[in-house]
Amino acid sequence: MNVTAQRAIKEAEVKRIAADLVPELRSREFQTEKDRKVPLENIRLLNDSGLLGVFRARKWGGSELSMRAHVDAVSTVAEGCAATAWVLGIFHAHDYIVAHMDPRVQEEIYSTGDIHAVSAVIGPRGRAVRQSDGSYILNGFWPFASGNDAAHWLLLGAEVFDDAGAKLDEGDFAVPVVDLERLDDWHVAGLQGTGSNSVKAVDVSIPAHRYISLPALLENQTAAFARADTPPVHRCQAGPALGMFIATSALGAARRALEEFRRIVPGKKVLYTNHIAHEWSGLQIALGQAAAMIHAAELIFYKAADDVDEYARRGEKMPMELRGRIRMDITEVPRLCRDAVNRLYTIGGASGLSLRNPIQLNARNIQATTMHGFLLHDAGAEIYGRVLLGVDPGTGVI
Repeated sequence: MNVTAQRAIKEAEVKRIAADLVPELRSREFQTEKDRKVPLENIRLLNDSGLLGVFRARKWGGSELSMRAHVDAVSTVAEGCAATAWVLGIFHAHDYIVAHMDPRVQEEIYSTGDIHAVSAVIGPRGRAVRQSDGSYILNGFWPFASGNDAAHWLLLGAEVFDDAGAKLDEGDFAVPVVDLERLDDWHVAGLQGTGSNSVKAVDVSIPAHRYISLPALLENQTAAFARADTPPVHRCQAGPALGMFIATSALGAARRALEEFRRIVPGKKVLYTNHIAHEWSGLQIALGQAAAMIHAAELIFYKAADDVDEYARRGEKMPMELRGRIRMDITEVPRLCRDAVNRLYTIGGASGLSLRNPIQLNARNIQATTMHGFLLHDAGAEIYGRVLLGVDPGTGVI
């Protein structure tokens, strides 16, 4: 086993370590947007600081902390660069999934390269056919593979069939980047800096040990859930955890926009009126409302993190009603952040349209976050409502 040693960090250090990175991340936030990917310098900052390994097992160079530590890390990094924070969040998610996979593929992944960042498209967009020896042949096209430029491995979701065409399962396959075609097609209006280019597989052979069943992960049926030595961080309920990983960056992006608004408003004249911006009651009201909405989002999200951590520490499966509530929470938080920042963006005036203005950048980034399939507000509300009524939630991803 040849695993590169990483910096192990403690829970209480996470927020301070992340805050120390903010000035440097801000110096490259618009370059990140322009380049359409997270710069290698940012990835190295996350790696060398220990933030990349928050959810990784200690045996593989991580710190195996908690969901609260994840929220501290990613939301604070987002105050420097929302795109970098988004990618950090999904890297945490994939360390969590890898922890539930066969130890052989864990060693393969964490022994490849000097930065162990795993990209993924978890949803079953591809097709895999199981062979007589237990291996698989994988084909497919996966858009939205955030951060794959920095990754040596990807987890790719697929429906699994036998050679007669009968569906067997849905799950994820660990695939070395060298076995895939990476496209250059990420031209978007929000989160452009995440480098979420598509990947393609054509008749890629996958050994059996590089597969994990998604239903088994979602319902606590993997071997890791059964082992007594599995750390609490890897006993998190998968549905709530996976949703939180992708929603977290919205908190820091909103805080960044709020900070910038407060910086530029004092002394600014409101054109075609007699108002000075910071003395105008309309702006004061909008600012107070926006700040309260962001605070509410933080309270909701940290409560969800603490609930996930509590059940993980106890090694218990979360009740369906709590899972439904968190499925709602992960849509409510980015929606609150989006609406708060849009208030500031609008009332701040036309100068906010500048492509060098962090408010417009983060307004677009948060809007993109709310459009992720897992974070659609109406879908989250429907699922939670169904759970509260005691009927089938209509999805296994909960």
